[in-house]
Amino acid sequence: MSTQRVFAARLAGCAVFDPVGDRLGKVRDVVVVYRSTAAPRVIGLVVEIPGRRHVFLSIGRVTSIRSGQVITTGLINVRRFSPRAGEVRVLAEMLGRRVSLTDGSGTAVIEDVAIEPNRLGEWAISQLFLRRPKTGASPFAKGPTTFAAWSEVTEEHAPGESQSAEQLVASYSELHAADLANTLLDLPQQRMIEVAEELSDDRLADALEEMPEDEQVHILDRLGEERAADILDQMEPDDAADLLAQLPPAQLEQLLQRMEPERAEDVRMLLRYGPDTAGGLMTPEPIILSADATVAEALALIRRHELHPALAAAVFVTLPPFETPTGRLLGLVHFQRMLRYPPHERLGAILDDSLEPVPVTASAAEVARMLASYDLVSLPVIDAAHRLVGAISIDDVLDYLLPDDWRTHDSDDVTPPVTEAR
Repeated sequence: MSTQRVFAARLAGCAVFDPVGDRLGKVRDVVVVYRSTAAPRVIGLVVEIPGRRHVFLSIGRVTSIRSGQVITTGLINVRRFSPRAGEVRVLAEMLGRRVSLTDGSGTAVIEDVAIEPNRLGEWAISQLFLRRPKTGASPFAKGPTTFAAWSEVTEEHAPGESQSAEQLVASYSELHAADLANTLLDLPQQRMIEVAEELSDDRLADALEEMPEDEQVHILDRLGEERAADILDQMEPDDAADLLAQLPPAQLEQLLQRMEPERAEDVRMLLRYGPDTAGGLMTPEPIILSADATVAEALALIRRHELHPALAAAVFVTLPPFETPTGRLLGLVHFQRMLRYPPHERLGAILDDSLEPVPVTASAAEVARMLASYDLVSLPVIDAAHRLVGAISIDDVLDYLLPDDWRTHDSDDVTPPVTEAR
């Protein structure tokens, strides 16, 4: 067993391997239990395995924690983790808690927790990384930091009770949106709302897009109308429309009125179509240019970092106007085709007009067949007047065709080879 001291916040996201080097998952949290006189003892890790399932890995099955990775004996319980009485998750519940220093020097907030094993191999909290209250008047100033042993602090609330969610949000800063969504859903309800309130609008919008719709509605209801509208403004229009469609008509209209007018108009348009049609599943914001635009102009738009990869695969060429609903759709130019031509080449000269666009009334199954038949990642969607009204991508169709519970469904097909009883 490595004797290296490990900080919990840095451990989050580390890969977990079996003895032969096969990756089992990644660390999501550290689980401790309180003791009457000694520092809390580490009993295990929360590990995310394939299928986005969070499971418990006993610390006794950990043979090494070093160099950003965890090595195990290969024995792991694949049942979904659920905290038992007395168990406390360090990242989810302990970070951000306020403590008093026993030397009388005041209070501080726990920003990180160091764990390490003793000579018998028992892991426990060995040190706390604390931040004291700020001393300056500047809103950007931060208080000084210090280290303290567990015996040098007393908690101001019941053991394990969480307080500020700010530090927890910081520890989630590197998570992919889908992983953040899954992590939020594993938190206690009140803690989940606290963290949601601390997240920035765009970060929370990204996470909501990866959640089941009933959980989206639950979080949105707890945030208040003004914040909810801000979040909806940051979401992709098709995802915002799907969420709003779950709400009572009066609440839906109130939120639309609070949204940015241009964003609300996009969502209203999507709500006019059936949820299982191309019109209901599409995004109204594809890349649209004129036939006189150059390859250089098109590539510049594709380079925008916020653009979804599926939508960056092609540029749609129409007659004016160039915002949906556009003038008549002329065709499209695939990204790969643009790379074969000089920057000054006109899009109209390399146009692909052979691809049949899909009408707004096409079913999701029809769209899926077209995408599969022609090996495409997106398709133009037109109205009865052959005007481009949006684009539908492969991920839009997958979201609809997969089971409603696919985001939280346990995968039984990919699991570690051996299990143990917790």
